[in-house]
Amino acid sequence: MKTIITAWDIENARANCKKEIVVEDAIITEMAKDLAEKLNIKIITKGFDEKLTNKYYDSEKSFDEQSRYTYKDLKITEEIALKWKEEFPILKDIIHVGNCSQGPQAKRVRKAIENYLDNWLTVGMDWDYWVQETIKAKEEFAKLINAEPSEIAISTSVSEATASVASALNPHINKKKIVTTEADFPTIGHIWLAHQKYGYKVEFVPVRNGEIDINDYEKYIDNDTILTSITHVYYQNGFKQDIEKIAEIAHRKGSMVYVDAYQSMGTVHIDVKKMKIDMLSSGNLKYLLGIPGIAFLYISKEVLPYLKPAVTGWFGQENPFSFQIRYLDYAGDARRFDTGTPPVLTSFAARAGMQIINEVGTQNIQERIEMLSKHTINGALERGLDLASPLDPKKKGSTTSIKVNDPHHVEELLKERKIIASARGNVIRIAPHFFTTKNDIDIVLDELKTIVTR
Repeated sequence: MKTIITAWDIENARANCKKEIVVEDAIITEMAKDLAEKLNIKIITKGFDEKLTNKYYDSEKSFDEQSRYTYKDLKITEEIALKWKEEFPILKDIIHVGNCSQGPQAKRVRKAIENYLDNWLTVGMDWDYWVQETIKAKEEFAKLINAEPSEIAISTSVSEATASVASALNPHINKKKIVTTEADFPTIGHIWLAHQKYGYKVEFVPVRNGEIDINDYEKYIDNDTILTSITHVYYQNGFKQDIEKIAEIAHRKGSMVYVDAYQSMGTVHIDVKKMKIDMLSSGNLKYLLGIPGIAFLYISKEVLPYLKPAVTGWFGQENPFSFQIRYLDYAGDARRFDTGTPPVLTSFAARAGMQIINEVGTQNIQERIEMLSKHTINGALERGLDLASPLDPKKKGSTTSIKVNDPHHVEELLKERKIIASARGNVIRIAPHFFTTKNDIDIVLDELKTIVTR
């Protein structure tokens, strides 16, 4: 099997003061070639060398063009998925389809954490370096969603980010209604309900048969709605909403749009500009391959001037190091949603994980996830399992849910069989990522059938 030389290999060469890398039978990514040229590191190849980007990760073709390909034309082939498994040591012995809850540990992420710990150990205090890493993490998140880095704030969780957004709304204007959905993760609803004491009215768009009818947004959003707060992918069964169409409805009625993308980021191609999203948040511990304790918040520069968060802190000011205390001086960009000292260690991990996703490409990942979803749905039906997810792969994210008795016990039994899946409510969730193979899915479904029919 061919070796893949990525930008991470070039970064490691620089860290070890190497001026050249010698490889045999290698596939070299375009990002690796660009970085090597920039850092004046020579890549010496012996034997095979082909352009990975053009053959496997053709990011120059639009997603609309790529979506018309048949599954046999996937940019992330089974061979490439198997090669990527080597980046995640646990996948040598475990099948991991619990990515909707926590992604597996990547070598790069572990190395990034170790870089911080080693720096802290040897330098002692290096705030310039540490804070710069949080800035670079913001830049990496911006790439994922086609935003400008100045439109990204850093937080510790989606709960905190959402509370910041809630505190930034102006309660004195006539609009007093917040529309959210029954498909949103409970923390979102809790935050909006807690703000009813400021005069807001909260209404929930219902979930029917595991999905939301987009026509219901026409009914619930009206001219009194200040914010429409929606999930991109339903955490329970993977149902995926058409954000661009919902945004059109909301904007037509004068409402801003806030998207919780935790269950889609990293497996669904997101373009906040094209989709007309005003605000979006996501943490990193799931499909973005990071760890708990960090989240990012996108605030469109068009709506930013109207938002002044009460959940704030010294890093939310224009100059955090002015050390004045007698007045607020909000930052002129999304930094106004930063609060206190940023989450440094988790920023190292988050950036490394997002670099992997950006390198593979969300367009390519979405294409593979749709193929794996189809394979999972068909396999579940063939085995007589009780599906709780949409049958159309285009209408769902990575998660495919199967109804079982005592899901937590089923999760434990699968773990004994070296399979990581995720229990939630009355279902067990199978949530693959780009490194998951069809054979992985077949093994999971076979073991699941054995458990539920015994």
